[in-house]
Amino acid sequence: MITALYPGTFDPVTYGHIDIATRASCLFDRLIVGIYDRPQKNITFTAEERVEMMRESLRHIPHVQVVSYSGLTVNFARAHGAKVLVRGLRAISDFELEYQMALTNQKLAPDIDTICLMTTLEHAFLSSSIVKDVFRSGGCVQQLVPPHVITALRAKIVPLTDPTEPARGQQDESKS
Repeated sequence: MITALYPGTFDPVTYGHIDIATRASCLFDRLIVGIYDRPQKNITFTAEERVEMMRESLRHIPHVQVVSYSGLTVNFARAHGAKVLVRGLRAISDFELEYQMALTNQKLAPDIDTICLMTTLEHAFLSSSIVKDVFRSGGCVQQLVPPHVITALRAKIVPLTDPTEPARGQQDESKS
């Protein structure tokens, strides 16, 4: 039985994260999604909120466990019996950082391998930061995150513009 760990901040979870987790769950007997609780990182949602959003997003997959953790990822992986770390790659720029992290993790834990899954084309541009920026600017994020994440975003972030109002420079034709 092979257990894999898919670690990340997931602040918030996106359809890209869900895609990687879903595909990884087909490759391993058990998948742990580790929500990294790093207090020094500027995050919008608490670890508990991110765990709940991810659980709701992955509830259709029976052998996935979602938990938060802090400290070294390889130590968390070992403590949970994970022999593989799963990482998602969007672009070549992601590869450089992921490669450095994989080599560091290999030095720290030679018994744990890292595999990278390429994102699907439709999610290649997607990141949690982009979701928050689009939402904060009053843009629609329905194609980027599940409905329960939109609800969570509404509770945490006040958009700079009302997404129901016409964009600046546009006139409501019903008033003409």
